[in-house]
Amino acid sequence: MGKVERVLRAAYFALLGVPVAFAPTGVRARVVRRVFRSPFELREPGVWRAIAHSVLALAVGLVAWFAAFLMVIAAVRGIFYPLIAAHDYEHSWGGPTLAGAWAVHFAGGALPFPLWVLLIAGLGWIQLQLTRRLLGRVGPWWPVPISVLLFLGGTAFFIAWLHQV
Repeated sequence: MGKVERVLRAAYFALLGVPVAFAPTGVRARVVRRVFRSPFELREPGVWRAIAHSVLALAVGLVAWFAAFLMVIAAVRGIFYPLIAAHDYEHSWGGPTLAGAWAVHFAGGALPFPLWVLLIAGLGWIQLQLTRRLLGRVGPWWPVPISVLLFLGGTAFFIAWLHQV
């Protein structure tokens, strides 16, 4: 499996965090095996570990979906700037010409698309480590507090984003 494929699979796994958080633990293990094409074994996670995994996987999954939402908005606005927000291009970034404003919005919105995918893939990798720790009882301890911090930071960023919209 190549690097690009691994990144795309991790990003896909990050977005699966929301629906998979509500699935039985056997389904969650099967999703890990199928997405990453690697063995994963449940090791008697117990009720509390399964609940903790559900809550934290949902939290990280929501952050991943918010990042994907922002990625799509930025790309669409960058590519279609003249159709969406070109009413005042003389005072916008890259103005006073439409071509300059479009170029700047394209560069800031559409060109960072691969970086957004890497961010979402990073969230997927954290979810994988979280699943290994809580359901497989292997791996490092740090995914649990990192998931909590990601959710708190993502919530703060979401609230700030809502206030600026």
